[in-house]
Amino acid sequence: MILNSSSVSLLLNNSSASSSSSSCRLREQFSLNGMYQKGDVILGGLFEVHYFTVFPELSFTSEPQQLYCEGFTSFGFQQAQTMAFAVDEINRNPDLLPNIKLGYQLYDNCQKLGVSLRAAMSLASGTEKEFLLDETCSGSPPVLGIVGDPGSTHSIAISSVLGLFRVPMVSHYATCSCLSDRSKYPSFFRTIPSDSFQVRAMIQILHRLGWTWVGLVFSDDDYGFHAARSFHSSLAESGGCVAYSQVLPKDNCPTELQRIVGEIKSSSARVVVVFSVEAYLLPLVDEVVVQNVKGLQWIASEAWTSSTVFHTPRLMPYLGGTLGIAIRRGEIPGLKDYLLSIRPDDQPANNPGNNMVRQFWEAVFGCRLEPPAGWVEAGGDVCTGQEDLRDVETNYGDVSELRPEYNAYKAVYALAHALHDLLQCVPGRGPFSGHRCASLQRLEPWQVVHYLERVNFTTGFGDRVSFDDKGDALAIYDIMNWVWLQDGSVQVENVGVIDESAPAGQELTLDEDRIFWNFESRKPPRSVCSESCPPGTRVARKKGEPVCCFNCISCAEGEVNSAKCSRCPEDFWSSPERDLCIPKRIEFLSYQDSLGISLMTASLLGALICAVVLGIFTRYRNTPVVKANNSELSFLLLLSLKLCFLCSLLFIGRPRLWTCQLRHAAFGISFVLCVSCILVKTMVVLAVFRTSKPGGNASLKWFGAGQQRGTVLVLTSFQAAICTAWLVSASPTPHKNTRYHNDKIVYECVVGSVAGFGALLGYIGLLAFLSFLLAFLARNLPDNFNEAKFITFSMLNFCAVWISFVPAYISSPGKYADAVEIFAILASSFGILVALFGPKCYIILLRPERNTKKALMGRATTKT
Repeated sequence: MILNSSSVSLLLNNSSASSSSSSCRLREQFSLNGMYQKGDVILGGLFEVHYFTVFPELSFTSEPQQLYCEGFTSFGFQQAQTMAFAVDEINRNPDLLPNIKLGYQLYDNCQKLGVSLRAAMSLASGTEKEFLLDETCSGSPPVLGIVGDPGSTHSIAISSVLGLFRVPMVSHYATCSCLSDRSKYPSFFRTIPSDSFQVRAMIQILHRLGWTWVGLVFSDDDYGFHAARSFHSSLAESGGCVAYSQVLPKDNCPTELQRIVGEIKSSSARVVVVFSVEAYLLPLVDEVVVQNVKGLQWIASEAWTSSTVFHTPRLMPYLGGTLGIAIRRGEIPGLKDYLLSIRPDDQPANNPGNNMVRQFWEAVFGCRLEPPAGWVEAGGDVCTGQEDLRDVETNYGDVSELRPEYNAYKAVYALAHALHDLLQCVPGRGPFSGHRCASLQRLEPWQVVHYLERVNFTTGFGDRVSFDDKGDALAIYDIMNWVWLQDGSVQVENVGVIDESAPAGQELTLDEDRIFWNFESRKPPRSVCSESCPPGTRVARKKGEPVCCFNCISCAEGEVNSAKCSRCPEDFWSSPERDLCIPKRIEFLSYQDSLGISLMTASLLGALICAVVLGIFTRYRNTPVVKANNSELSFLLLLSLKLCFLCSLLFIGRPRLWTCQLRHAAFGISFVLCVSCILVKTMVVLAVFRTSKPGGNASLKWFGAGQQRGTVLVLTSFQAAICTAWLVSASPTPHKNTRYHNDKIVYECVVGSVAGFGALLGYIGLLAFLSFLLAFLARNLPDNFNEAKFITFSMLNFCAVWISFVPAYISSPGKYADAVEIFAILASSFGILVALFGPKCYIILLRPERNTKKALMGRATTKT
C-alpha cells in the first residue's frame, strides 16, 4: 500500500525512532486549498485555481508562516468541479464500479511548482494525523490515482517522484513531449495530445498557408523549451525557417519584454508562433500594444488558444484573427446544472484544505462567509451561502467550450474504468504472476497502472479513450480563429480539424473561407524570407543566413528548375523561360518535308524513265542501234541505273540500323555495276575499232560476250567485298546528333569507318576515271554513231559531280548531308541515262531511217 511503503520523510516522522512504536504521525501539515469528498476509493486532483502564490518572509529565527494564494480564476475551478461532477456521475452509474463509492481530494497548485509538489505528496501520503502500521493498515483510503497536474513542469517533477512508486497520474493539460519517455515517467498518462502532435499540427497549417518564415516565442519552462525544440526541427524538415526565437522572461522584466517586441517589430516575418501559458504571454501582449505592433498573424498553442483573458477591445486590433490549436471540445450533459447548484455548505468544513468552494463563493459575490474583525465596520458584505450563481454574470457556468474540462472528465473515467476492469478479474485468470488478481484491500499502484494501460472506452460524446505505449491519448485538435466582430466583441470559431488517426495526407481539414484575417486586404499575409525564384533561375544561399533566405541566379542554357538548376535530359531542351524541359525537335530528311518530297519524286522519275527506256529497248531489241555494242550490257546498264535511282530512297526517312547499313552498300554496288558496264562498253568500242585494222581480229576473241559479263561480275564483286568488310568491321549506325543545334536532334547515319566509306567511293572513282580515259581516247573513232563520245560526256559529268560531292557532303549539316548525297546520285545517274540512252532513243523514236546498219556505218564507208 502507498500509505505504508512510500511515506515521504519530509512529511512523515516515525515516532519510534528509538523505540518499537507501531504508528506513524504527521510531523506537519501543508496549508492547501482544496475540496474533499469521502469514498471507498479516493481519486486525487491537482488544478490551477489561483494565479499567484504569496510567500512569507523568511527570518530564519522563527517558524515561517504558511504561504497563501491570490488571484482566483474560475477557469481552473471549473475544471476541478468537472472532476467532482464526473465522480458523482460514476457513483450514480450502476454499470460502472457497482457497490464502490468514489471519493476525491482536490488541491489547488496556485501555478507554483512548490505548492504542486506539496499537494502531490499530501495525496500520496494521506492526510490522517496518525495511522497504525499493522496488517490492516488502517487509515485514509488509498489514492487510486491523480488527475493532473495541468502544468508540464509540475507533472515532470511530480511524476519523477510518484513514478518511483508507480502511482498513476493522468494529466488533462500537460503536453510536454518529454513526458512520453516511459523510462523516466512509467506511470504518467494524459488525455491531451503531447506537444509532438501539436507541433506537427502547426507545421501542417503553416505549410498549407505557405508560411515558411516565422517567428517563435515560448515560455521559460519545460512546456515552452520542449515545444520550441520540436518546432525548430520539424519546421526545418518541412522546408521552413525560424526568423527569431525568443524566451519569455519569468519575472516579466520590462527591458527584456521591450527587446523581444522590438525584435518582432523589426523582423520581416509576419507570422508569430507562441508556445506559452497566458500568465507568461499577457505582459508581452501589453508591450505589443505599447509599441503599436500591428500587421502580425499570431499562431497560438493550445495553452492560450481558448483563453478569454485576451478577448478585450484593447487587444483585438493586435490579436484579432489569431489562429490556434485547441484541444478537442466535448459536451458533458448535466454539467451546467451541477456547476450552478454548488453551495459553500455542501463541503464539510472539518476537513483540512476543504476551502476551495468558499474561496470561489467569496470571489464571485464579493463578500465573506466568515468576515474578519472590522470587515463589516469597513462596509464589507457578509455571504449567507444562499446566493444564486444564476444571478451573476460569470464564465464559470459557460459549458459551450469544454476543452480542458472535457479532458479532466475523460481522465476521471479512465481511472474509473481501470479500477472497474481490475475488480472484474476472475481468480486464477489474473494478469499477474501465478494468474493472480488484484484486490481492493491490498491494492498496489502498479496494478492500477497495468489496467490503465489497457483502458479502451467511448465517452457519451462519442470520443474513444485509450492510451498508446507511451501513455499518450489519440491526437485530435480543433483549429480555432479569433473573429473580431464589429461591436468590438470576440467570437472564437472552429475553422478546421487535425486528426492524427485520419489517413495519410488527410489529417488536416481547414476551411480557409471562414477564417477572419485581421488585415486590410482580408487575405492571409505573405511570410517568406525570400520569394520563390522565378522560372529559369536557381537558388543561391546567402552566407550566414537561414536556408529560406537566398538570391536567385539565372540558369545556364539547357538548364531548368527554380530551386537547383539541372541539365535537361539529352532528348530535351530548356524552354526560353528556363522553367521546364521540352522535347527537342527531331530533324531528319523526311518524306513529309518539301526537300524530301522533291528528291523522292526525282528518284521515282529516274526509275520510271529507266523502265520506259528499258521497254523501248525491249520493243526495238533487234534494231541496229540497240544491238550495237552489246545490247546485253545496255540492258544491264539500264537495270543498274534503275537501282541507283531507287537506292536514293534509302537516304530518306528516319535513320534505322538496317537503312544505315543498306543505303551505302546498295549505293556502292549499284554504281559499280553501272560504271563497270560503261567501262566494258568502252573497252568493246576500242576492241571493235582495232578489228578494222590488219591483224585486229585476234584481240576481239579475247573480249567476247562471256568475257564482258565476267569482267562486270568481277569488278562488282570486288565492291561487294569492300562493303562486306566495312559492315563487319565498323558498320554504319543511326545517331542522335546534338552538335549542330542545341534545341534540336539531328538523326543521321554515322559511317562507322571513314576508311570503308573512302574505299567505296575511291573504287567507284577509279572505275569512272578509267572509263573516262578510255572513252576520251576513242572519242574520234570514225562512226556515224560513236558511243565513245557520249561515254566521255557521261563520265565527265559523273566525275565532276562526285568530285564536288566530297566537300559539299563534309560541310553540310544534318539532313542536308543526305540531300547532297541523294543529289549526287541523281545527277550522275541522270547524266549517264541522258548521255548514253538519249541519242539512241532519239534515233529509235524520231529518226528511224538512221536505225539501220548502213546508216550507222555510212560515215566510215565514205571515208574509206
